[in-house]
Amino acid sequence: MIRLGVNVDHVATVRQARMIDVPDPVEAALIAEQAGADGITVHLREDRRHIQERDVRLLRERSRSKVNLEMAVTPAMVAFAESVKPDDACFVPEKREELTTEGGLDVVSHKAKIKEAVERLQGRTIHVSLFIDPESAQIETAKEVGAHAIEIHTGSYCNASGRERDEQLGVIVSAATLARKLGLEVHGGHGLNYDNVLPIARIPEIVELNIGHSIIARAVIVGIEQAVREMKELLARARE
Repeated sequence: MIRLGVNVDHVATVRQARMIDVPDPVEAALIAEQAGADGITVHLREDRRHIQERDVRLLRERSRSKVNLEMAVTPAMVAFAESVKPDDACFVPEKREELTTEGGLDVVSHKAKIKEAVERLQGRTIHVSLFIDPESAQIETAKEVGAHAIEIHTGSYCNASGRERDEQLGVIVSAATLARKLGLEVHGGHGLNYDNVLPIARIPEIVELNIGHSIIARAVIVGIEQAVREMKELLARARE
């Protein structure tokens, strides 16, 4: 069964819109776990636009599943991860002006910096994944810097349609095959929703998908428990 990591960042987005205590992303995460989430993902951004340090610390204390901390490759964020010790840490690129993460981490251009950060966190028994585009050079360098896993950026696939989407799916299949051949665990995420997730979930090398916006958007209508259950059912169908 493919694992589902539920990203609860946008529960915090609603909270921060009023700068009050509700809705609590930690409470949402615990409900998501009860509904079958295999892990909880949060992105602690440098500008703290949604998830706060308090959320990560409480989640680490209260979560019964895997906690995956998405983070920039900066000294401050690496030090925070060392103190909190999430199960997984996923290094992502980050620009303050972007609405959401745009594109994958350039591991090739920042190899030495990323290698040092990977070694620091994995030395604390934290599994490190790198959020990268489905490109062979990035995958090979991810292996060279010692990452445990890669998370393939699925945004180009999700944003495409028709023949172009089929082509993007093929690119992801090839990337997943190469990564697994190199001994990397393969995850996927970004832009996945209830309508486009099945072809990605059917790629046998992919063992985990991290999905946030579409689940939280669905939860606004049906509640987070039902939204998570619906996604879990889709993922189960993909592996039948």
